[in-house]
Amino acid sequence: MAKKEKHVIKKYSDLVGDISGLLETARKESARTVNALLTATYWLIGHRIVEFEYQGREREEHYGDKLIQKLADDLTNSYGKGFKKSNIYLMKSFYLTYMNIFQTLSG
Repeated sequence: MAKKEKHVIKKYSDLVGDISGLLETARKESARTVNALLTATYWLIGHRIVEFEYQGREREEHYGDKLIQKLADDLTNSYGKGFKKSNIYLMKSFYLTYMNIFQTLSG
């Protein structure tokens, strides 16, 4: 009977190992997917900001700074952390640096 119990334990151990492997793979893949989605979203946010500012070029010189601050305030109020003024600037800069990234990938 002891021999049979060892075999059952080994099989259970294999089951736990297999399930652990599945969970680890899922966690890694979901993290990669979330990172890709966030990267695309931040690029699109930068795109929207630049497009909005471009249409308003006739406005006062510091309008862009006011816009970024207002966006930071409003997005932080709605979504919490991650939308400080410096982060909004980074999203805009990200778009300006990689303006053609998504057109290239989709092409």
